[in-house]
Amino acid sequence: MSDDSSRAPGASTLPPSTGELVLKVIPMPGDCNGNGDIFGGWVMAQVDLAGAVLPARYTRGRQATVAVNQFVFKQPVRVGDILSFYAHITRIGRTSVTVQVEVFAEHFIDQGHFWKVTEASLTYVAIDEAGKPRPLPARPA
Repeated sequence: MSDDSSRAPGASTLPPSTGELVLKVIPMPGDCNGNGDIFGGWVMAQVDLAGAVLPARYTRGRQATVAVNQFVFKQPVRVGDILSFYAHITRIGRTSVTVQVEVFAEHFIDQGHFWKVTEASLTYVAIDEAGKPRPLPARPA
């Protein structure tokens, strides 16, 4: 039997419908601050990893995070929550790709109820062997 009072406000039984699932991870005790919440920096690192997945389809080679355009923490993340990272491309430029990442949590012991904990916009740039920006390769038709 689940206790609905332990769920975050706004929890939904439906996973998000936009974006592609690019990463799932469970934070552990070593990822906590003194209050028992997961470090924001740890979440940011996971968002950067998740955000890189879709741009790699366009850069097809080395890429680097060139900008974190926006980052919003909406709810705290607790040890043992399952985090699901969904991403979608918002802009494709000559050398760069911008992606929106949304992070949803669900309790490990009461799965199937999701709430948004973080959202971010990041830009990745295609780079050559010298680390300089290079044009994105042409996409096959």
